[in-house]
Amino acid sequence: MSDDIERSPPVKDLICPSCRSAMAALSLDGPYGGTLQIDLCHTCEGLWFDSHEHLQLTPRATLRLFEIIHDARRTRQPLGTRLECPRCRLRLLATHDRQRNTPFQYWRCGRGHGRFITFFDFLRQKDFVRPLDARQVAELKASVQSVNCSNCGAPIDLANASECGYCRTPLSMLDFAQVGRMVQQLTERDAEAGSMPFEAAHAVLALALIRERRQVEAAFSHYEQGTDWSAATGGGGLVEAGIGAVVDLLRRLR
Repeated sequence: MSDDIERSPPVKDLICPSCRSAMAALSLDGPYGGTLQIDLCHTCEGLWFDSHEHLQLTPRATLRLFEIIHDARRTRQPLGTRLECPRCRLRLLATHDRQRNTPFQYWRCGRGHGRFITFFDFLRQKDFVRPLDARQVAELKASVQSVNCSNCGAPIDLANASECGYCRTPLSMLDFAQVGRMVQQLTERDAEAGSMPFEAAHAVLALALIRERRQVEAAFSHYEQGTDWSAATGGGGLVEAGIGAVVDLLRRLR
């Protein structure tokens, strides 16, 4: 731990910086065969990372996080106006950053205890989300009347808008090609670092994404091409529909 990070006593059960409900502690695979613990608020779909834990998620941990978020999905509560560090109660600082051409934001503790980020912005940070192109927007509007914003959960009236009127997030979907590329990159990074191999299910998914791209493209084609937006959205958001498709593929390949 660097000298500029102020130490604080460990907290057994962290409280969500936004809604103040208890967060769920997740034990995920870390680098070099270790374990990484992060905390998740199901109500806000927010993640708390101590220090630089967000940089240490392995491919298996990232895919497992997809499943956890998907299985626990519920009506999301908007973030509060004041977010506090769950360790020292200091007000968190809103921070804007960019991953390539994709903007994202998070809230960090000024004392260096960690950062809070929504799952949607986590996906943005990992370059898993992309805006719909003009053709896809037109096809979506022809198929459904409204969708929920994948960022804040507010409804978007497609007859009058192609972005969220509340948070100004453009209509976005999961970038399935990037999922494949990121899994490949993360897999190679883990191999170089000498971390433990995937368990069989996730190894199969990684191989399917990397070596059997045709199978994956066939499974995801109706999302990418927008041929059945009504079935894809299911009254929710487009990114959530994409996460569901990834989880379904994962479970079919087990």
